[in-house]
Amino acid sequence: MPVAGKDYYQILGVDRKADQKEIRKAYRKLARENHPDANPNDPKAEDRFKEISQAYEVLSDAEKRKQYDQGPSAFFGEGFGPGYGQGGGRAYGGGFGQGGQAFSGDFADLFSSLFGGRGGAGARTRPQPRESRGQDVTASVTLSFEDALKGVATRIQVPRNVACPTCNGSGAAPGTQPQICPVCQGRGVVSQSQGVFALSQPCPRCGGDGMVIETPCPTCSGRGTVSKMKTYKVPIPAGVKDGTKIRLKGKGEASPNGGPPGDLNVVTRVEDSDLYQRRGQDLVIEVPVSMTEAALGARVEVPTPDGKVSLKVPGGIKDGILLRIGGKGAPLLGDKGRGDLLARIRVETPRELTEDQRELLERFAELRGDNPRSGKAGWE
Repeated sequence: MPVAGKDYYQILGVDRKADQKEIRKAYRKLARENHPDANPNDPKAEDRFKEISQAYEVLSDAEKRKQYDQGPSAFFGEGFGPGYGQGGGRAYGGGFGQGGQAFSGDFADLFSSLFGGRGGAGARTRPQPRESRGQDVTASVTLSFEDALKGVATRIQVPRNVACPTCNGSGAAPGTQPQICPVCQGRGVVSQSQGVFALSQPCPRCGGDGMVIETPCPTCSGRGTVSKMKTYKVPIPAGVKDGTKIRLKGKGEASPNGGPPGDLNVVTRVEDSDLYQRRGQDLVIEVPVSMTEAALGARVEVPTPDGKVSLKVPGGIKDGILLRIGGKGAPLLGDKGRGDLLARIRVETPRELTEDQRELLERFAELRGDNPRSGKAGWE
């Protein structure tokens, strides 16, 4: 029934002088936002939608709008007032009476264009379901630290679903075909009447596909896919880290209804190195030097991913200092650059001394003015 006592112009958010184009545009926007199908968890959506629909039914009709603009008694009748809706008023001819009549004419056409025939009492045709994309598959590959740095091509085996060779993915036994669902007639949805409109939900018989398989394929039991172990060659780029994801498009699961396959995501698992620690694109290596090398300075050989290089250790260096060797780190993934190699100096103190070595160190301590606190035991 009409929304007694409410301003239809205010409900649609338009001026009283608005033309039909403005009214139609306002209704389309509000109907989309407040349709119950778009607000399944909002119990007030249905009431808002009914108000909007009733306001449009009046203001979109020139005669009804003219009567409405003349005032309540001209439009709703002499009985308009607190008792309206209990027999004192009159319902207008738009189909909003107690009987829940269907929309008609221009209103039904607009409703159908807004919601594709869903939810209204007019046309309820449903387009055929689009082919869905197959699911993505995730697999992992374990690499040595060295292979991760230089890059490598490897092969992995992945269990995945592929189109059934017996039914070619249809799910139906050879010689048969999927049939139009007898419950929803291929629409994939069924409607439940809710007064002046109907709510749609997936068909319980076909699950929304619009088709049913009466005689399932004996190989895949109607699924349309079978599990098969597939081997793929995976190009690992230089510089990957632990957890790097490499995507192989179209190598995932087959679509259940003939759509494009999903992708294969390969995650790299990189083993630890005996020599290096990774810090972003830089590599850190510990370089041991003797006490005298640290004091006097020296040149030492340092292993890098490309071979050994000579590193100058300045005299007087302290334990733990990092010396940078440029361009000898990990490759930048997807780039031509490289990180650096960081040599962490580790000064080694002798634990066992000969008598001559002890005497020399004691003489050195005297010359420096050192006073070992624990005597000879301090050098052990």
